[in-house]
Amino acid sequence: MAKINDNYLKLKAGYLFPEIGRRVREFSAANPAAKVIRLGIGDVTRPLAPAVLKAFHDAVDDLATTDKFAGYGPEQGYDWLINAIIEKSYKPLGVSLKTEEMFISDGSKCDCANILDIFGMDNVVAIGDPVYPVYNDTNVMIGRTGEADDKGYYANVVYLPCTEANGFIPSLPTQKVDIIYLCFPNNPTGTVASKAELKKWVDYANANDCVIFFDAAYEAFITNPEIPHSIYEIEGAKKCAIEFRSFSKTAGFTGVRCGLVVVPEEVMGTTSTGERYSFNKLWLRRTTTKFNGASYPVQRAAAAVYSEEGWKQTKEIIDYYMENARIIREGLREVGVTCFGGVDAPYIWLKTPGGMTSWDFFDKLLTECNVVGTPGSGFGPSGEGYFRLSAFGHRENVIEAVERIKKNLK
Repeated sequence: MAKINDNYLKLKAGYLFPEIGRRVREFSAANPAAKVIRLGIGDVTRPLAPAVLKAFHDAVDDLATTDKFAGYGPEQGYDWLINAIIEKSYKPLGVSLKTEEMFISDGSKCDCANILDIFGMDNVVAIGDPVYPVYNDTNVMIGRTGEADDKGYYANVVYLPCTEANGFIPSLPTQKVDIIYLCFPNNPTGTVASKAELKKWVDYANANDCVIFFDAAYEAFITNPEIPHSIYEIEGAKKCAIEFRSFSKTAGFTGVRCGLVVVPEEVMGTTSTGERYSFNKLWLRRTTTKFNGASYPVQRAAAAVYSEEGWKQTKEIIDYYMENARIIREGLREVGVTCFGGVDAPYIWLKTPGGMTSWDFFDKLLTECNVVGTPGSGFGPSGEGYFRLSAFGHRENVIEAVERIKKNLK
């Protein structure tokens, strides 16, 4: 009989968002008249920008003609999309990248997991706590970790607490690590890191031969001009960092699927015999072997995001969500709730009132306010006592949800 991958059995519970979905379905089935407002999962609600949608339609029409039909494209993405991103998104930051250093994908969630394919199993990984669960769970799934303890920490992983005391920015590891996950603007806390803070991490990585996995999925939501949008704005980062970006929240592609990975040629690892080797070459081989590329219409739509009209329309959608974030943040503060984030990120990270556990507060909001959020403990043990609300909602629903919560907590 075929053997299973026993590492999956180490996972302490079901993935966070399916568990939220299960509880909401049970409540809705028992209370069919309840109007449930969902501010939990970070799924967008605004339609695609008109310029992006037109490019999508035009690309589909291309597939109906002999002259413009596109079959297999380059696995790492079309040059016209890669070059548009480099010119419109990176060069204005003072970042110079080669076409060969960028890879277009079907989403950064997949990339954050798949990147582990090109790293040896004996690497020691450092992960923030709390943070996006995919980082932790994918390392468990491939067998890098031991079993979890009672708190939910897995053996062989270095956890870096992100708490109110340190501004939700982890401290440098005190033990030797090889891979460091950083996510800014942060999911779930909504906090950001300054250039000075990121410089400490880049200097540490270069001094200790580490590789930084930098998840910049929410960089388009940054409003403070002093906050870096890319790790490569930091001197020395191209020697030690791999960056992930996503069109999901930036351009509403959660159901369209498109992301990108930047793997600079200078980022090196060592072979089992101690020779230095570029991770860029390994990721190219992995991509061309295991992936056939994001679809042609999706990449045409993604390129339209960077057109003059496309970016103007996309920015208007981002501003809409950030106004939602302001409404949530300021509304909750009116009734004494301690909130973080929501300024340079579309997430509000709040302290649960009265010392409630995060799942108890989830149930309270669901049953008493008919509002869905995300329990902080689902992002890691240090997330206990906190709760995440998402700004990715319809304005009228966001306003109504905030009023329901305020009324309940007064």
